[in-house]
Formats: sequence, C-alpha cells, structure tokens
Amino acid sequence: MLQVKAGNMDAMSLLFERHNRPLFGFLFHMTNQREASEDMVQTVFYRMLKYRHTFTGDGEFRSWMYHLARNVLVDHSKQNKRSAHQYDLADIAEKIGGGPAADERIQKEQELDALYGAMGKLSEENREVLVLSRFQELKYEEIARVLNTTEGAIKVRVHRAMNELRKIYLTLENGKTAYKL
Repeated sequence: MLQVKAGNMDAMSLLFERHNRPLFGFLFHMTNQREASEDMVQTVFYRMLKYRHTFTGDGEFRSWMYHLARNVLVDHSKQNKRSAHQYDLADIAEKIGGGPAADERIQKEQELDALYGAMGKLSEENREVLVLSRFQELKYEEIARVLNTTEGAIKVRVHRAMNELRKIYLTLENGKTAYKL
C-alpha cells in the first residue's frame, strides 16, 4: 500500500489479488448478499485509492483495509434497510438440484443455514467480531485496531458473542425439533 501511496498504481492490482477474496468473505458473512458484497469489495478498493494518503504504514494493511470495509458496510446498511439475513436466488437454485449425496449435502446445508440464521440474529457488533475472528482469522490485536479498542476488550466481546451465538443456535434447533414432533 505504501507503493500505491507513492504513485505505483500497478501495486494496487497485487493488493486486489491478495485481498479481494477475504474481503468479500467478510462482507458476505456480514450481509449474506452476494451481489452487494461484490459491489462493496469494489467500493473498498476504490476508497483505498481515494484515501491512500491516510495509510501511514504504522499498523497492518489488513487493519486499515477492514476499517475501510466497515465504513462501506455502514454506508450500505444506511442505503439498504433490508434484512441482514437474505439468500440469493442462485443459492436457492443450487439447493434444489439432486444428486447421489443429496441427503448428506442437504443436511450440511441445513446446519449451515441454521448457523447463518443464528448469526443473523446476533447484534451487528457481535456478528462483526465473530466474522473478523473466526471467518477472516484476524488476530485479536488486529481486530482491536480495526475497532479502535483494546485487545482485552476484543477477547471479552468474542467470548460473549460466541456464548450468545450458541444460545441462539440451540434455541433455533430446539424450536425445529419441537415443531417436528
């Protein structure tokens, strides 16, 4: 990023190659909207170029990138008041198709759907720390820089978020079991 800041725009393509997939994963886990996440990735990289002068090189690039991504996510949420847990039509079409291991695949997808359903019921703050720590595999220190807090506070927030997720997931699963009986 320091090279981009110095005017070497070819370095931006390398940054895109390295970071677009993890960035998409973060945004998708936060919104469950594939097309919107793809658009937001583009917006994040546009803002990297636009605000390259703000990157100092003191902290990690990933922390700065996720800080920009959080801002894009906030802007998206303000513009689009839809539910945090939606599915793309392409995902639904894939689930309908059959195959030799369809039952096993459906079981795994149902478990993932239950997990995403539980994630969708978390507060945005709790969902964010879980996505950054568990899906994006950022260290607590990096998350603390992104969220402008201490590493200890992040440890507590992740622990509490995991407990809340577990409770929501079990409640959803128990509700399904009670309904089936």
